[in-house]
Amino acid sequence: MDNAKIADVFDEMAKLLEFRGENPFRIRAYRNGARAIRDLDESVESLLKDPTRKLADVPGIGKTLVEKTETLVATGSLPQLEKLRGEVPEVVIQMARIPGLGAKKATKLQEELEIESLAELRRACQEGQVAKLKGFGAKTEQVILEGLEIAEAAAERIYWSQGDALAQAIGQHMGACDAIEQMEWAGSYRRGRETIGDLDLLVVASDRDAAMDHLESYGDRSATIARGDTKISIRVGNAFQVDMRVVEAEQFGAALQYFTGSQAHNIHTRRIAKENGLKINEYGVFRTDNDSRVAGSNEKEVYAAIGLPWIDPELREDRNEFEWAAQERLPKLIELSDIRGDLHMHTSATDGTATIREMADAALERGLSYIAITDHSKRVSMAMGLDVKRAREQWQMIDEVRDEYDGRLVILKGIECDILEKGGMDLPDNCLAEADWVLASIHYGQKQPRDQITERILGAIENPHVTCIAHPTGRLLNRRPAYEVDMDAVLLAAKESGTLMELNANPARLDLNEIHLAAAKRLEIPVVISTDAHSLEGLDVMRYGIKQARRGGLERADVANTRTWPQMKKLLKNSS
Repeated sequence: MDNAKIADVFDEMAKLLEFRGENPFRIRAYRNGARAIRDLDESVESLLKDPTRKLADVPGIGKTLVEKTETLVATGSLPQLEKLRGEVPEVVIQMARIPGLGAKKATKLQEELEIESLAELRRACQEGQVAKLKGFGAKTEQVILEGLEIAEAAAERIYWSQGDALAQAIGQHMGACDAIEQMEWAGSYRRGRETIGDLDLLVVASDRDAAMDHLESYGDRSATIARGDTKISIRVGNAFQVDMRVVEAEQFGAALQYFTGSQAHNIHTRRIAKENGLKINEYGVFRTDNDSRVAGSNEKEVYAAIGLPWIDPELREDRNEFEWAAQERLPKLIELSDIRGDLHMHTSATDGTATIREMADAALERGLSYIAITDHSKRVSMAMGLDVKRAREQWQMIDEVRDEYDGRLVILKGIECDILEKGGMDLPDNCLAEADWVLASIHYGQKQPRDQITERILGAIENPHVTCIAHPTGRLLNRRPAYEVDMDAVLLAAKESGTLMELNANPARLDLNEIHLAAAKRLEIPVVISTDAHSLEGLDVMRYGIKQARRGGLERADVANTRTWPQMKKLLKNSS
C-alpha cells in the first residue's frame, strides 16, 4: 500500500470520527498523520523495512498511527475503518456538504427519513417531508433543495488550470472597479494545488459596497450565497464558489498570508510568533504584552516580523520551508522563462493536429530553442502509432526540415515508445538507436499488479536507448488514479542509469506529483518538464508544469530542459 492510500485511510478515519462527534484531539491526530505520510518523499513501506529507522520519528505520527500503518501495509485494510464505515452512511457525508446543513442535521435526516441517496433527499424535500421534521421547517427544506446541486458537485474539484482561467476572468472584471485599491488571490489557487475547490479573493477598497456590488455584477454569477460587511460569497456557473473579503490596507499582507495558507503552514508561523512574544493572525502581527501592531500591510513585513524571509506560496505546506528558511537556503524556484526546450509533442502523423513545421513554428513563437517530435509507437493503435517503417520515414522528414530552422531551432527525432504489457519496448533497439530522444511510457495494462508494472518500467529504464520516462504514474486527475508502482525503486533505478524523469505539464496529468518531484530533487535526478502537446495551443500548458515544479521545490538547475541542447545532451546516458 503506497503513501497516498495510507494517508487517504487516515483522512477518512478523521472524517468519520468527526461525524461521530469523537474527541477532536483524536481526529486531529489522524489528520496530522495523514498529512505527514502524504508529504513523505519516500515510501512508508521501505521505511518500515529499515531496522535502523522508526516511523514514529516522523513528526506527526504517534505510536497508535504507527501500529495502524503497520496493519495497513501488512493487510491492506484497517478493521476500525470498516467498522466506522458501517456506522456512518456515505449519504450522510454527502448531505453534510449542503451549505447550512451540517453533520448533525444530516444524520437526523438520514435516520428519521431513512434517506439512502441525494436523489431520495431531493424527493423528500419536494414532497414536503423534511419541513415536517422538528428543527427543520419549510425554510430549511428550501435551503436544502437549493444546495443539493452544490453537494452533488462538491466532490469534484476542478483543475488548477480551470481555476486559473476563472481567476483571470474575474480578476479582469474586478480590475474595472474604481473602488478597489489592492487585490490578490489567496487560498489553494495561489499555492498552486493541482486541483482547487473554490477561489479566495482579497481586496482593499475605498467603498466596500461598491466592490461587493461589482463582484455580484460578474456575468457568470448564478447566485449570491452570502453577503456581509466584509465578505461576500457567490456561486459561479452551476456550483463553483468564489469568496471575496474586503480588508483594511494595514491588514492586507497579514490577511493574504493567512488566507493563502496552508493551515499547517499557518500553525507553524503562529508557533514561531509565540516563541518570539508575538501573535500573528489575519489582522496583523502583534506584541503579546501590549497588543501593539508590529506588521500587517504586506507579506514580506509579516514574515520579517517573526524572523523569516518571505516564502513562495507554492512552498507553504509545512514540509521543508521552515527548515530551509532557518538555514538560509530557500530555493530560488524555477520560472517559465527558464525553459529552453519542449521534449514531448505529437503531430498529425498520429493523434496530433499539426504538422512538424507547424509545431516548430509555434515553438519558435514561444521562444524555445529546441523541441522533440515524439509521436506514439504502434501499440497505441487508436492514435495510428508509428511502426518501424513509419518512424524512420518521419525521422527522414525531420532531417529534411531541419535545414529550414538551422540556427533558430533544433528539431530532435523522437518517439513516445510504449512499454508493452508483457515488458520490453514497442519498437526494436536497432530502431530506437536511430532516435535523438526516446520517451518510454505505459498506456496499457495499467491495472496490472504493482510488481509487474514496476518491473516493466525498470526494464525501460535499463534500456540504453530510453532517455526519459514519460508521465511515470499514469494518473489523470479526478478521473483515474495512479497505477500501482514502486516509485522508490523507479527513482533509484533512474538515478543509477542516468534516465531522466518527466513532469508532464498537461493539467489533467501533472505527473510527477509534487512529492515525487521533491524525491527526484533529493536524488539529483534531472526532471524534464514537457507539454505532451497534441496541438499548437497545447504548447501553452508548460506554465502548469512550472507551477507543479515549484510546489516540488525545483530550481532551474533541477530541470534538464532549462539547459541549451548541447548542455542537456551531456546529461543523456547514451550521449557520446
